[in-house]
Amino acid sequence: MAIDKKKIIVVGCGPGALDYITPAAADAAAEADVLIVSPRLKDLFPESSAERIDSGTDVAAILEVMASRRDQGLRVVLLAMGDPGIFSLAKPVIDRFGRENCEVIPGISSVQVAFARFGLDWQDARIISAHLSEPERAADSLRAVGKIAVLGGRESDPAEAAAILREELGDEWRLFLCEDLTLPGERIREIGAGASPPRPSKRAIALFIRSELLS
Repeated sequence: MAIDKKKIIVVGCGPGALDYITPAAADAAAEADVLIVSPRLKDLFPESSAERIDSGTDVAAILEVMASRRDQGLRVVLLAMGDPGIFSLAKPVIDRFGRENCEVIPGISSVQVAFARFGLDWQDARIISAHLSEPERAADSLRAVGKIAVLGGRESDPAEAAAILREELGDEWRLFLCEDLTLPGERIREIGAGASPPRPSKRAIALFIRSELLS
């Protein structure tokens, strides 16, 4: 008897607060046989009886685990922080299994929330990773824009990366560290020129905003 291989569902779980998880995301999680989760999401959807597997840091390994469960006819759901379209496992999952075998449920990203806190649109913002190995080169391509979001990763600190980049961008920019957005401990603080970047929480992004946009 042929096994019905179900689509892998990649679900955006928002920036942290339960209020920011969409009903579509909750429905997908409720129907899962297997939940692939990061440590930050391990306690999400406690009512689910699905098998929970830590996504870990070895992308190739977790893709093989997902393939194995899918080959058994199980419904595999990957929970992603924020929106799956911004620096998530969605791309390697789709590359591995093919678009026709995947479904992506979008979520609310921390980038959306951060700019909303300032009352700013973000359709023209640049979004970059905190892994800035060549900040001078990055700055050359960023000077023409007015808004920049620097995202952290498992081992990267957006505040440190932003402080390095700031030296190259110049004084016409203001730098803000946004931590734990939508959570009870949410904090947004400005990092002044020359100040040492604080060690942020694990749920943090840095925003560069041109001064004239905030006047």
